[in-house]
Amino acid sequence: MSKTVFITGATSGFGAATARRFAHDGWAVVISGRRKERLRSLGDELGFLAPVHTVVLDVQNADAVREAIGSLPAKFRDIHTLVNNAGLALAPDAMQRVELADLHTMINTNITGLVNVTHALLPTLIRTGDGATVINIGSTAGEWPYPGSHVYGATKAFVKQFSYNLRCDLQGTGVRVTDLSPGIAETEFSVVRNNGDRSAADAVYEGTVPLTARDVAEQIAHIANLPDHININRVEMVPVRQAWGPYAIHRDKTPTGGV
Repeated sequence: MSKTVFITGATSGFGAATARRFAHDGWAVVISGRRKERLRSLGDELGFLAPVHTVVLDVQNADAVREAIGSLPAKFRDIHTLVNNAGLALAPDAMQRVELADLHTMINTNITGLVNVTHALLPTLIRTGDGATVINIGSTAGEWPYPGSHVYGATKAFVKQFSYNLRCDLQGTGVRVTDLSPGIAETEFSVVRNNGDRSAADAVYEGTVPLTARDVAEQIAHIANLPDHININRVEMVPVRQAWGPYAIHRDKTPTGGV
């Protein structure tokens, strides 16, 4: 019998690429997201490869999450791997110039949504036991600060520490937990972050070679398919062209002292 993966935020980017990767491997796939038409289209595409169940779901709604998981068809209930991919960044400006509502949306999706889905699926994953896997999609922003990351980076720092702490709680259950933290990757992420401004999003990737959604999906599949006794605590993956910047030092425009 095939294993089953539950993927949040599956309507685009990493989530859609991950669904395609697992379906090609013959896994049963549960794909969830807020955009019904996109889910339906992806479900139709993957249905020729593997069993697929679609769930229109806003992970911020804890009651809806519990109901969706509790009502999964029998052949999709034995979840082996959870991919907590749903998340977003908004307002790439200094925090003092952004709307509070955008900050709350990031917190509610990236933190509250992740906790809602994980908590609802833990009994199933623990029942699955050895080899069951939680893969939380973090970000290099959760480890390394940069201007305009403010709440987004903080939510991804939560993902990292939550993953580590969850590992402690699940010790002895056989359930594995990984924080997978990509760097710059070309998906709809930057379009959303720039409020739909395609030119601003394209400028993020101009002249460089970023990661692709498929690159990240390959790493997710690798982690999920490792032998049961191996746990990868954290993976930070970046394109070769991405490294660390210099220290930011503010200097007065007119030097003081001297002649």
